[in-house]
Amino acid sequence: MTNSQPSFDVLVVGGGNAALCAAISARRAGASVLVLEGAPKFYRGGNTRHTRNMRCAHDSATEILTGPYTEDEFWEDLLRVTAGNTNEVLARHMIRESKGMLNWIVEQGVRFQPSLGGTLSLGRTNSFFLGGGRSMLNALYRTAERLGVEVRYDAEVVDLDIRDGVFHSAGVLAEGTVERISARTLVAAAGGFEANIEWLKEGWGEIASNFLIRGTPYNRGTVLRMLLDHGVEQIGDPTQCHAVAIDARAPKFDGGIITRLDCVVFGVVVNNRAERFYDEGEDIWPKRYAIWGRLVAAQPDQIAYIVFDAPSLSMFMPSLYPPIEAASIAELAGKLDLDAAALDATIGAFNAAVRPGTFDHTILDDCRTEGLVPPKSHWARRIETAPFYAYPVRPGITFTYLGVRVDTQARMIMAGGAPAANMFAAGEIMAGNVLGQGYAAGIGMTIGSVFGKIAGQEAASHACN
Repeated sequence: MTNSQPSFDVLVVGGGNAALCAAISARRAGASVLVLEGAPKFYRGGNTRHTRNMRCAHDSATEILTGPYTEDEFWEDLLRVTAGNTNEVLARHMIRESKGMLNWIVEQGVRFQPSLGGTLSLGRTNSFFLGGGRSMLNALYRTAERLGVEVRYDAEVVDLDIRDGVFHSAGVLAEGTVERISARTLVAAAGGFEANIEWLKEGWGEIASNFLIRGTPYNRGTVLRMLLDHGVEQIGDPTQCHAVAIDARAPKFDGGIITRLDCVVFGVVVNNRAERFYDEGEDIWPKRYAIWGRLVAAQPDQIAYIVFDAPSLSMFMPSLYPPIEAASIAELAGKLDLDAAALDATIGAFNAAVRPGTFDHTILDDCRTEGLVPPKSHWARRIETAPFYAYPVRPGITFTYLGVRVDTQARMIMAGGAPAANMFAAGEIMAGNVLGQGYAAGIGMTIGSVFGKIAGQEAASHACN
């Protein structure tokens, strides 16, 4: 039965970055807070466990950032990757608020390190967590618990009591029993639905069966579905998501960052017909790496192969799995089960189209092809030095963009257009407000941190006043 009086001021559903930022900010504002994490403690944190960095605007260089990254530049980068498919009011609000997040996150115990090198080119724009996402997450949990936030694991929300846009209580399955927990306010930070293959098929069709889920297997969209069923307004396209090309040998779920491949710019990408299908050198890698999941998804059998040669092997961060190696293109084709003549013709045509230039993967250099369709606009070098290498890749879904609509106070918006009375959202579950399509490195953590902090503050203010 529902308690006659709310047990907590703020109920946070979820256990990742957005949820913890919400819990901490609500607790610091004087609210009593309960966090419900559906995963076991070891797997707590959703996709935050797999992250490395976050993108925030800042006015000058710091100990860990090599230069300024203005609000206007951040906005232009976001506008470019989303092709304008973003809510400008919310996006600019997030960018403006992000300027204070680096200091606020540090105040919660998180530490940063200098940027990684290689193809990432993020030393000026993105701050890297010392020890990675799991260390960042552990720091937030330590702070939350020290402040008095209560956390329950293996606590799956299976029911929400929402009437006329007002949240009353949640049914929580734990140890085989459903307990009803009431609270004055709700913060939903439970992620997207990327681990729900059947839901993915609703948008993508049967090809979704060939997708790999590089993020947590616990983000099945249960809370999102309940919110939409209770009249919260939907935002976003069910096929839009953060999807990158990951090693096809990765596990079905939870492969994480170490299965991502950052070597596209150093070679060519072919489908299982040994045909190139997109410009591998279109733009700096952090602004384009997240288009490759969708590109591979559009290829036959949702499989592709990154092909490169010996000079490129040491120029990028390696995957968990070693590349497939061969002494010739024909031998490589055999190992990939591709038509040897077709692959040889594709590589030959590419090599013939390469024009001389000065190679520099940190800028948009002048190494390009001429007369080739599709072109390679930058970083084009002949693939001619044995041994030859390839990585098989499939679409790797990190998180989905379909979610709930919110305002600048992180309040959920009901289908009629009115704000919910006491319901807020942060993180992946509302990311589609900012990310209508596309992605740039670190923005997911920005969305989670900024709107998590706002949601916690607003929820606490509502509950306590």
